[in-house]
Amino acid sequence: MRFRTITYRPIGVIHSPFKEPKGTPIQPTAAPEVEGTVEVFPEFAEGLSDLGDFSHIVLVYHFHLSKKASLMVKPYMHDTEKGVFATRAPARPNPIGLSVVRLTKVKGNTLWIKGVDMVDGTPLLDIKPCVPEFDMGGKKKKGWLKENLKKLRETRDDGRFSGG
Repeated sequence: MRFRTITYRPIGVIHSPFKEPKGTPIQPTAAPEVEGTVEVFPEFAEGLSDLGDFSHIVLVYHFHLSKKASLMVKPYMHDTEKGVFATRAPARPNPIGLSVVRLTKVKGNTLWIKGVDMVDGTPLLDIKPCVPEFDMGGKKKKGWLKENLKKLRETRDDGRFSGG
């Protein structure tokens, strides 16, 4: 079965200290103390009930500043092209991102988070609680990234996927 179009609407907006992609950390673990907030639109605020009981949440969002997708990309932390689905590059056929962040506070329709790797104004599509037993069971293989993970802390967006 083929789908022509699937449409989502944002449930909120992510606020961060990063005003453009260039210079932004490329993963939450590269920015463990970077703080931000998530503003959930009032009509979705009731859905935040009980979320404060979790230490970490998964934010699903739209890479609104990424440039046109390519099936082969030169990812951060590597010198050769890889298939886009073997990367976390933002320029994808469906520019959807996800980040596991630390939840520090919930008040009303605002979430305070740490581990921010998103640009200010990023449209939020969904929030899910992070449960390690659900999300990371079994043995983990890291593919081509295994040899490059040591570069994560200092690697920042260099503008290659946003045209900046």
